[in-house]
Amino acid sequence: MMRRLLLLRHAKSAYPQGVGDIDRPLNPRGREAAPLMGAYIARESLAPDHVMVSPARRTQETWEAVRGELPESPMETVPSIYEAPASRILDAIRSAPAEAQTLLVIGHNPGLGDLALRLVGEGPKELRNDLREKFPTAALAVLEFDAVGWEDIAPGTGRLLRFVRPRQLAAEMDDD
Repeated sequence: MMRRLLLLRHAKSAYPQGVGDIDRPLNPRGREAAPLMGAYIARESLAPDHVMVSPARRTQETWEAVRGELPESPMETVPSIYEAPASRILDAIRSAPAEAQTLLVIGHNPGLGDLALRLVGEGPKELRNDLREKFPTAALAVLEFDAVGWEDIAPGTGRLLRFVRPRQLAAEMDDD
């Protein structure tokens, strides 16, 4: 059985004075990028069966903008993935519902980028190099696993299928 994991870093956020990190909202660029990623996920038939989102305002706002482009899917706010290291995000993924074939996790760097690198065992060299170079805001890594259940997801067992950044999608739109 195939499992597909979508790792989406929150869109670009603002840094308002006097606002705590967890309460930082998206900035205008982030509010533009997030729906672009949602439209990409929908267009490419990558819609998730289940969604895990950090409790931070910027991740919640990213999900709100992304989900407008997607069919309805169960979402849970997962406090343990807020500003979490890769190992804690992986623990959350391993607890995903068994019936979910495609899981979307919306979180933060450096943990999300570290996790993607840790999970990838194969995939196009160019994509792996791009992933290693930088996991920018609103970027999406799509990995596939030959795993019976989410609890079987382990480092080095994923295939990196796609690594998409919002600026690529914006450039494609400009070309149309």
